Amino acid sequence: MSGRWSRARLRRAAQSILTEALAAADPGTLVRRSLRIRRGELEAAGMRFPTKGGRIVLVAAGKAAVPMARAAEQVLGPHLSEGMAVTSSEADSVGGVRVRTASHPVPDARGRAAAREAEKLAQGLGREDLLLVLLSGGASALLPAPAGGITLRDKQRTTGLLLRAGATIHELNAVRKHLSRLKGGGLAAAAAPARVITLILSDVVGDDPSTIASGPTVPDPTTFAEALAALARRGVASRAPKAVITRLEAGARGEAPETPKPGARLFRRTATRIVGSNSLSIAAAAREARRQGLRPLVLTTRLEGEAR
Repeated sequence: MSGRWSRARLRRAAQSILTEALAAADPGTLVRRSLRIRRGELEAAGMRFPTKGGRIVLVAAGKAAVPMARAAEQVLGPHLSEGMAVTSSEADSVGGVRVRTASHPVPDARGRAAAREAEKLAQGLGREDLLLVLLSGGASALLPAPAGGITLRDKQRTTGLLLRAGATIHELNAVRKHLSRLKGGGLAAAAAPARVITLILSDVVGDDPSTIASGPTVPDPTTFAEALAALARRGVASRAPKAVITRLEAGARGEAPETPKPGARLFRRTATRIVGSNSLSIAAAAREARRQGLRPLVLTTRLEGEAR
């Protein structure tokens, strides 16, 4: 191997493989590949929608919200009526799309204000309108919309307790969905009867749309009882805010409405597509390795563990 594969050649191959893996996860490229205006129709998430007669409104949230929103605006051009992007770092404006900055992973007042803005946008849509939602990692914390009886401080403390206790993203989001107006299908409910298209850059092992960003536009299979169980399993139920426990217990007894579940009518006018994920990046890396003359072995795309 030393004769054919010098150290310099190995380094070049490794660099090329990494470059291809990162390119496969480029937010702007992924959105541009997934959106198209053709013959007076918007093609997105494998579906076609007329661009005449209704408005197209954009809500982007997550650490990649700005490049995703910028790419969507480039594709949609004058067909985009208005939009907003919520991200975790200071960013330049995106044409006609308003950019908001909020905290991650613990939500803050800026995120609450952004969530209200997104909710208002969704609620202002009619049946002929289309809400285009672009989600990436961090979107759940960036759009906190506390449910009735829950304060932002309650959500902050609960999120912090779960994070320090080593809760999985699935456990964390099961709790957050049941303390929110927008998570767990809530944003889709706010937009009804408008059509809702969601393009997702996944940061979750398994690419479950109901877990990514706490699933604001998809059915929620989790329950109040599961949220309570997550707090108990992580040993933080006794330290969680009283209002949080009160709400979750009331929901578990059927005294508070559950999040929208699979089969709900409102999801008949929604479509969701994962446009980027670790599996796509790994596949790109493997292709480049083969092109370089190597034989790649993909061990897994589902490696999980406690970060420490």
